[in-house]
Amino acid sequence: MADSNPPSRQDQLELVDGSRVAVIGGGPAGSFTSYFLLEMAERADLDIEVEIYEPRDFSCPAPGGCNMCGGIISETLVQNLAAEGINLPDTVVQRGIESYVLHMDVGTVRIETPVDEKRIAAVYRGAGPRDIQVRKWGSFDHHLEGLAEARGAKVTRGRVMEISMDNGRPCISVKGGEPQTYDLLVAAVGVNSPALKLFKELDFGYQPPETTKTFIREYFLGEEVIAEILGDSMHVFLLNIPRLEFAAIIPKGDYASVCLLGEAIDKDLVDAFLSSDEVRGCMPDDWAPEPRSCQCSPKIAVKGAIQPYGDRIVFVGDCGVTRLYKDGIGAAYKTAKACATTAVFEGVSEDAFRRHYAPVLKTILRDNAIGKVTFSATKLVQMMPFARRAMLRMTQKEQSIPGRHKDISQVLWDMFTGSAAYMEIFTRAIHPRFLGRLSWELLAAVAPGKRSQP
Repeated sequence: MADSNPPSRQDQLELVDGSRVAVIGGGPAGSFTSYFLLEMAERADLDIEVEIYEPRDFSCPAPGGCNMCGGIISETLVQNLAAEGINLPDTVVQRGIESYVLHMDVGTVRIETPVDEKRIAAVYRGAGPRDIQVRKWGSFDHHLEGLAEARGAKVTRGRVMEISMDNGRPCISVKGGEPQTYDLLVAAVGVNSPALKLFKELDFGYQPPETTKTFIREYFLGEEVIAEILGDSMHVFLLNIPRLEFAAIIPKGDYASVCLLGEAIDKDLVDAFLSSDEVRGCMPDDWAPEPRSCQCSPKIAVKGAIQPYGDRIVFVGDCGVTRLYKDGIGAAYKTAKACATTAVFEGVSEDAFRRHYAPVLKTILRDNAIGKVTFSATKLVQMMPFARRAMLRMTQKEQSIPGRHKDISQVLWDMFTGSAAYMEIFTRAIHPRFLGRLSWELLAAVAPGKRSQP
């Protein structure tokens, strides 16, 4: 005999009219998820409530509005956002990046954007460094949070103090407020937030990603000086400094952001980089590493989280899975959209997330594995002078000859910007034409009489 009381959609772990969703974290992952949840709920004719918990005010300068980011928005993300009808206003884009300048001890080369458009954007996640006097530009994270609010999300400026389960539903307690129960909890706290430790008590198998530290320092130079010495270029450094994997100087409005990535970054490593001839050569003559305007050493994820979803709970962005080293905001966009699509159209159970959300995470993880190989190759180039000379020669030839295939230029551009998947970069790098040209330049770099030439 048929059950006279069939289970409701709510009991089947699905969002229904009146369902409440809590999003902890108002950065890109949290704002994107909130935005897409409400957009897709509207398509599905669902009336749901979304509340973002974010203690920081991203419209404020650091540290109160800081979200610790180098602040480069990839070409791919700019295009994806435009396709969603989300355009970054001039008040948010500090500077359009139209080229990269690669600095090595063997020489320097400018790599122009392959599409001849200013699509790469330099932004501040908050309102800028702590000593900012005049706010000429807006905050990227504040802009995204505003888009989510315009969609109908509620933003609560409160710090979550406790997370528990109440009859199978996540319950959130904010300091000074009454506990609130939700039908879905989205964790978008990043890997630098103290809120990440609150999830340890839920015991559904989640383990945070492995991380490494980076280094970011801001220097006030003034807009005119920035335009004169750095221009619309991101300056990238491949130097044979022990433990340094990647370094860049990014022009942003009145400031230059110095970003370092490496193993066990400490004061000696930072001093070695900032005192190098290559860095001093692209900064003002009277520039000195001290004083600086702002500084931080944020963690970044280098592996994905274990079990980043359960019944009525899911992790997006850095605290779940992100891209290796590059385009973390782009990964936040992808995971947020996949999470929202799953929650609205497939359900909020662990099984629903495993079947429909996890495949997106696995795609990113597989690509990251290729990325590790690619960065290992870059590390070898940094260690070998003849390889640096070969790469410089090959790039200079491509940039100076109109119509020539930009093989290594495209590979370097995508490596630096994060605009392409690592698999795509790797595929280009093993193309016979690329390998043939590189082999020729490597032979030329080690041939007698060629050692002193780039």
